[in-house]
Amino acid sequence: MDYSFEAIEQIDTPLKGKNICVLGSSVVYGYASQEWSVPEYFGARFGCTFTKEAVCGTTLADTGNLSYVSRLKKLDRNAHYDLFICQLSTNDATKEIPLGEIGSGGEYDTSTVTGAIEFIINYAKDTWNCPVVFFTGSRYDSARYDAMVKRLYELRDKYGIGILDLWSSDSFNQISDEQRSIYMSDPIHPTKAGYRDWWGPELERQLLDYLG
Repeated sequence: MDYSFEAIEQIDTPLKGKNICVLGSSVVYGYASQEWSVPEYFGARFGCTFTKEAVCGTTLADTGNLSYVSRLKKLDRNAHYDLFICQLSTNDATKEIPLGEIGSGGEYDTSTVTGAIEFIINYAKDTWNCPVVFFTGSRYDSARYDAMVKRLYELRDKYGIGILDLWSSDSFNQISDEQRSIYMSDPIHPTKAGYRDWWGPELERQLLDYLG
């Protein structure tokens, strides 16, 4: 099977005809899925348009001109986005970027994971005045990524962001070895089937629940 996204049935939601922005790294790029991933799934399912800003191997933390923070600043400030979605990058965990501390008084260190997330939230809200949502990857063996997910929940309490959490649910992650071989090319990157039939429907459910 080719797991074509053309087979995805469009449904009527508040995002129909809206414009979203999705910022991420290889998971948003579609590294193992012929560049089909979360934005394309949402576009097909919701009938929305999207801006996809994705570069493989990049970190949330501002470690260079391809970081999430740097690329965020290069997006069109005059664009109209109805929703801003950011991938909680696994690369920060792999590259052992410091988690950092939650800022106070509007100050945050963008060389850390926490500071970068805070910057992204505030920049997106101030620039496009739209809801901001982060999504996690499904579970794999990483204590560092687990700590990042926990920190994301602390920041949700501070900023009121949405979290689409594929990491924490035991039931979601309890799939068979056969399913995993179809849905994932490695512990981090979904295949086209993985986005269409596993990640996509759960991200959709959580997103629509958040948007009410």
